[in-house]
Amino acid sequence: MRRSIFSLIRRLSVDTPSPALKQLPTFVAFAIALLLAVLLPSVVITLPVAVFRGSVIMILATLLSLYFARLRRVTRWSLLVPGFSLLAIALLRNGTGGTTSLFSVLIILPVVWIAAEKGRRWVVVAIIGTSAAIMFPYFANWDLPANAGEWIRGVFTPFVYGVAAAIINELSRQARHQLASIQRLAREREVRLKETLSLAEQLQENQQRLHAADRFTRSVLDAVTEQSVIGTDLRGLIDVWNPGAAMMLGLPASETQGKRHIFEFHSGDELENRSRELNYPPGATVLNPGFSALVESARLGIAEVRDWTYVRSDGSSVSVAVAVTPRVDEEDVTVGYIFVATDVTQALEVARLKDEFVGLISHELRTPLSSILGYLELMRDDNEAPLSEEQLQYLSVAERNAHRLLRLVGDLLFTAQVASGKFPLDISQIALNDVVAGAVESARPAGSAAGVELILYVPEESIAVRGDALRLGQACDNLISNAIKFTPQGGTVTVSLESTDVDAIITVRDTGMGIPESELDQLYARFFRASTATRNAVPGVGLGLTITKAIVIAHGGQLDVESEEGVGTAFSLSLPLPRRP
Repeated sequence: MRRSIFSLIRRLSVDTPSPALKQLPTFVAFAIALLLAVLLPSVVITLPVAVFRGSVIMILATLLSLYFARLRRVTRWSLLVPGFSLLAIALLRNGTGGTTSLFSVLIILPVVWIAAEKGRRWVVVAIIGTSAAIMFPYFANWDLPANAGEWIRGVFTPFVYGVAAAIINELSRQARHQLASIQRLAREREVRLKETLSLAEQLQENQQRLHAADRFTRSVLDAVTEQSVIGTDLRGLIDVWNPGAAMMLGLPASETQGKRHIFEFHSGDELENRSRELNYPPGATVLNPGFSALVESARLGIAEVRDWTYVRSDGSSVSVAVAVTPRVDEEDVTVGYIFVATDVTQALEVARLKDEFVGLISHELRTPLSSILGYLELMRDDNEAPLSEEQLQYLSVAERNAHRLLRLVGDLLFTAQVASGKFPLDISQIALNDVVAGAVESARPAGSAAGVELILYVPEESIAVRGDALRLGQACDNLISNAIKFTPQGGTVTVSLESTDVDAIITVRDTGMGIPESELDQLYARFFRASTATRNAVPGVGLGLTITKAIVIAHGGQLDVESEEGVGTAFSLSLPLPRRP
């Protein structure tokens, strides 16, 4: 129904009604006048030829209006129709008494058509046409008006018709303006209707997608039974509780959603320790320190997986690794948090047993290795039964491999101590320049053997830090020896020391084979070896960086790496400088 109304309004224009419909009243009135002229005795046809010609012209004008009506677009040429109609009426008046004809009033019909056209000029055309039709009998008979009254009629009557034409033209202009406004409003309404229908369809589609996404999310959450997935608002109130959470913590969703807070299931001591670590500045507003301790990293946009202890409904505890991520709305504003927890009790037990095994094996290996090295040294120094050159060569190989195995045992013991958090540090004020220079000098023979140039940059001014000189030297040794091993012959390893206002930074940069970007986050895992190392058969067991990282962290520092495969690698070891009084 709406579309049909819009279509009808759209088809309306300034040219409606059609030329045929405009011509119909004139034709009918002319026909009636002609019929009266034939039937009424009081009407005398003085010039039958003029009446006949007028009738023919009226018929032709009507046929012409039908032609224009069939055109898709009506042009100004359609005004020929009222012009011919005026000529036909003038001939009818001339043939039925001339200036005294009863049918002068017919002139008003084509004048209305002309006056209704767009533009003031058509008022003038209507006046001229009226004057010509009224004065036509005088011109046709070559008989000028006999008195002033007839001249006045030829002027005053067109003037009156002109006034009427001006009024009609103005009314037509206003109607045309109103029609254009109606058409514009109709088009706008149609556009708005289409937009509304389109928005309604999009809204329906979005609702369907939203329902589908909600069903999918719920099905995924329900399918996750090995991990606990808990969602909260910005204050920690739980609003998502999946079956995994119900299994892990022993409570159904009906008893937690909208009723409990996430921090209620955490160990209070751990939350308190974490709050102390965050060290909120004095005067800072913390609505809930326990909840803030859980989400602080996620709130700052830092991805973090941290080990926590969940407290079940029965009071028992479970060790979990919890990943916290923010929940955002469509405007990317945080509206809550998601906690995904994995039970790591078994993994921690396996790690503990592995560390115990490594420590036990290391201890068991260290004693016989020390004994082997002792006996090898006795054999080398036995003056009563000296060894031959070939025997000494064999003895050197055995001794070198025994020392290598002893270092490996030492590394294993150290990693076990790192895992337990119990490796000792002998902290004192040390000159970091001497530690770095000593590590470089110790590595020069290995560098020369490998064809790698070692370059050292240390400032003349001493840089002092508090630390364990032996362990920091071990960290530098590991970084430099790795750089030499990963750098092909002809390359360079540059070791530099510099300081900022707060840190001392040791940088070891090589021109070696580099490390793939996808493997950088695995470098510090025990026994991990980069694919470039295995592909190029670089010797090692994957403990050096693990030990170095542990030493740096134990000193309150940070170890960073930048690498590009085929270009080189740079490790940056930063240590905090003592605070100045």
